[in-house]
Amino acid sequence: MTIIVCPNCSRKHRADTGKVTAKKKFIVRCKACEHKFLINLEHEEEQKPTPAAAATTPAQATPAAPKNTRKICVSLSKGGVGKTTTAVNLSAGLAMAGYKVLLIDTDTQGQSSFVLGKKPPAGLTELLTGELTAKETIFEARPNLDILGGGRSLAGVKRVIDKKSFGAEWTLSEAMADIDGAYDYVIIDTSPGWDQLTVNVLFYATEILTPVALEVMALHGLAEFTKNLHAIKRYKPIDLNYIVPTFLDDRVEQPKNIYRKLQDLYGDKVCTPVRYDEQLARSPSHGQTIFEFVPDGVGAADYAALVRRIAGNKGVLLGEQFDQGAVVPSF
Repeated sequence: MTIIVCPNCSRKHRADTGKVTAKKKFIVRCKACEHKFLINLEHEEEQKPTPAAAATTPAQATPAAPKNTRKICVSLSKGGVGKTTTAVNLSAGLAMAGYKVLLIDTDTQGQSSFVLGKKPPAGLTELLTGELTAKETIFEARPNLDILGGGRSLAGVKRVIDKKSFGAEWTLSEAMADIDGAYDYVIIDTSPGWDQLTVNVLFYATEILTPVALEVMALHGLAEFTKNLHAIKRYKPIDLNYIVPTFLDDRVEQPKNIYRKLQDLYGDKVCTPVRYDEQLARSPSHGQTIFEFVPDGVGAADYAALVRRIAGNKGVLLGEQFDQGAVVPSF
């Protein structure tokens, strides 16, 4: 029998946790105040020292030095350009390279968790409403890669943010304050459109990466996004740092023309294109990143090139599975 204490009202509850074997983490609700909070049995087991170790275990572990976290927002108002695919595979690639990464999904569809084959019991909604802390809503998806999941419940959170009298744009930044410096990279996947939660992401992020499908409507969407970004820049120093052309098919003339147009307009902000690869569309149904699903394909090679560009290190993610490398178009 275990005593569980509600962090909100301090009410104590008796629970037979011995019956719980499959799941070590789950959400419970206090019968007294209706507050929801996370129970981590795995953590509790780790915290119980053996009699021999008790004498040598320090009373308080020395915390790790805070990291200089890069917060990269993956955003464009236009849908269907590869934002989630880019956010997930960029995060996974950086994690494989040895960086500590947090992926935040701010989309009501919650697809980032789906792509990684995970279904977290709590996520960004519980964090922004204050029901749970950041540490209680973040879950491990892969080694070095944690996720803060989105989902349909975020629709209600957006309305709550809209009703704030002042400081609404800093809601996400305030909620994330407790874990600032815990990661090398925070990658934020955003929803299509332009709403209060997207504004929150832009106030929280330090860099912007924009995937642009090589078709006319996406190019128009980039122009509109840039106009909206100017309004944010009046209050927060942030700029468009990376443009990632996606769905490149060099057998067709129009994508090549749009790629050249992007280079003319944005210069060295344009990254190596991600070529059209059917495997990128298939990998989510298997709950795998492209590096896990087809590590020797063109999609893995192109996203490995993007990881190198973001990390500023041409040596990361080099190995047998990436020997073919990314192809830089010469047209």
